[in-house]
Amino acid sequence: RRGVGRFARVQSSPMKHTTPSDRSGATQAGVAVSAQTRPPARLVLADGSVFRGRAFGATGRGLATVAEVVFSTSMLGYQESLTDPSYTGQILVDTFPLVGNTGTNEEDVESGRVQVAGFVVRELARRASNFRATRSLEAFLERSGVLGIEGVDTRAITRRLRTTGAMAGVITDRTDLSDAALVEMARSAPSMAGQNLVPRVGCASGLTWAETLGDWSPGRGSGGDVGRLRVLALDCGAKANILRNLADRGCEVRVVPHDIGAEEILGMHDRGEIDGLFISNGPGDPAAVERTIATLREVIGAKRDRELPIFGICLGHQLLSLAIGAKTYKLKFGHRGANQPVLNRLTGHVEITSQNHGFAVEPGSLAEAGGEITHLHLNDQTVAGFRVKGRPIFSVQYHPEASPGPHDASYLFDEFVASMEAGRGSVV
Repeated sequence: RRGVGRFARVQSSPMKHTTPSDRSGATQAGVAVSAQTRPPARLVLADGSVFRGRAFGATGRGLATVAEVVFSTSMLGYQESLTDPSYTGQILVDTFPLVGNTGTNEEDVESGRVQVAGFVVRELARRASNFRATRSLEAFLERSGVLGIEGVDTRAITRRLRTTGAMAGVITDRTDLSDAALVEMARSAPSMAGQNLVPRVGCASGLTWAETLGDWSPGRGSGGDVGRLRVLALDCGAKANILRNLADRGCEVRVVPHDIGAEEILGMHDRGEIDGLFISNGPGDPAAVERTIATLREVIGAKRDRELPIFGICLGHQLLSLAIGAKTYKLKFGHRGANQPVLNRLTGHVEITSQNHGFAVEPGSLAEAGGEITHLHLNDQTVAGFRVKGRPIFSVQYHPEASPGPHDASYLFDEFVASMEAGRGSVV
């Protein structure tokens, strides 16, 4: 697979079975590393908790990284999680007890680099064993300058975060800093609420995306009639697999910065240059992404002969809700995992979904703003999707492009394509 711009990847050589002697470096894929050789490390939370373990990844660089600490219940897909731009500004705790056993490769990434601020695991696999692996998880983090810690009680950390809520923490392998100093660093960290992190991960200039799902496509794979429909994607930190899903359905995908103006978007639609608008996932507080919200509000409120179909995912869902007048709020510890149950209220079906978000849409304000709730998270009844009745505008809070087994939600891309096809030549 090939990417462009922010999504660019190192081109891998043809896949082949290898042995440790085929690779260089002590932490390359297939080489066992003794836990006893790793330096000590600490994860310190703002509530004063101190967890001691062993450092891996970018060790010995004097790192003391301060960020919000969150947890994911996914049992697989750690490489996709690590490279997901939505995790920017966060230290990720993986609840699965053994991580790294399949190593890493150059294909299973959601962006061009590791996005998490730090990584916390119970046990790091001593050996990476998979025919697709090109390097170990440890080497992957080391190359990206990200510190990890293993040998800590991730269940205890998760229980604390579920009870108290997501909070700031510090991950470090420095020995010159006392526990008290690290606690103070964590307590002095700014809250995630109010932070606009989108400029840190979105593209700075436009690019065209053509890569499809390829061999991983569930029954498609050919890309269809490429260029048949043209999608303008606002990049707030877009996952590569979202763009692959759009391209896989024959869409020509033009990725643009999140702060593009409404006049430019509407002009492209008036000239017939685009058939639909997509708003991507991304990190931080949605209410702080004020320029994009203002742009979407103007686009939605514009009177045109033809409606512009709009589809949002995760942060894009929140930004759309804010644009029509709803409100968002910060969840206690968020939804991060690959087995989150969602009820589609339009069909009555329950979908098993992948999710990664720390904010949600207020249902009362959404109804007042004219939004119809289409999907509900069954664990806590939070809004998982909405639409604007009578208009081709809809979004979901979860990730239909992430299929950790089930492809329950992939129909949403088909619905977006259908709305663009219906909009061609139609007059409102």
